[in-house]
Amino acid sequence: MIQIENLWKRLGDTEVFKGVSLEVKRGEFLALIGMSGTGKSVLLKHIAGLMKPDRGRILVDGIDVTTARFRDLEKIRSRFGFVFQNGALFDSMTVFDNVAFPLREKTSLTEQEIGVRVRRELEQVGLTGAEEKVPSQLSGGMIKRAALARALVRDPEIVFFDEPTTGLDPIIARSILRLFDASHKRLNLTGVLVSHDIPDIFGIVQKVAMLHQGELVALEDSEGILTCPHPVVDQFVHGRIDGPIQYK
Repeated sequence: MIQIENLWKRLGDTEVFKGVSLEVKRGEFLALIGMSGTGKSVLLKHIAGLMKPDRGRILVDGIDVTTARFRDLEKIRSRFGFVFQNGALFDSMTVFDNVAFPLREKTSLTEQEIGVRVRRELEQVGLTGAEEKVPSQLSGGMIKRAALARALVRDPEIVFFDEPTTGLDPIIARSILRLFDASHKRLNLTGVLVSHDIPDIFGIVQKVAMLHQGELVALEDSEGILTCPHPVVDQFVHGRIDGPIQYK
């Protein structure tokens, strides 16, 4: 469904991608891991057509988002959902209006139809009764749940999760990851999850890809990543201090 072919990108003096190739199959949930600053979020922006590579192609169902016309790119993006690191809710809007926002902006649904969809998604994420609250009245976990409801309200085929559990305590983070897992299974989504919640994320994804110094150093299933012999991968996933990765 998503094919990344020989992707190269330089930002300033940094070679972010050096020939990265990767495939995410339909219905697959993939975790993208690596040290901070290795281009994980940048890769999501490339897939969404928000950034252009220096070289290479990114195909979504055979359509190259790196060269697609604006109208075609908008059609592809309509199939995407995004869950951002901080939730990215509008502070002045209620939970209901935040979730309804993409429907009001991008569809011709009536307010009654929008209400049905919004309440359906809020129920699925456990936020029934929170419709009239504003973000300042929500806990961190509730903000992430509202962000997920907004991402799913248009019934996307592909959902991107950009470090969505940042700032949550371990118990709440695990509950949010379980919710992502349930949503993936319920809707048969194709998902790409950027996260540092290791090893918790390995229990909800089928594949794990690791970026390091501009290259894809591992692409394994969720069990194989734990026994991957690559020294960088072994050090990172097991949190070892000693190894080829040197922290400053």
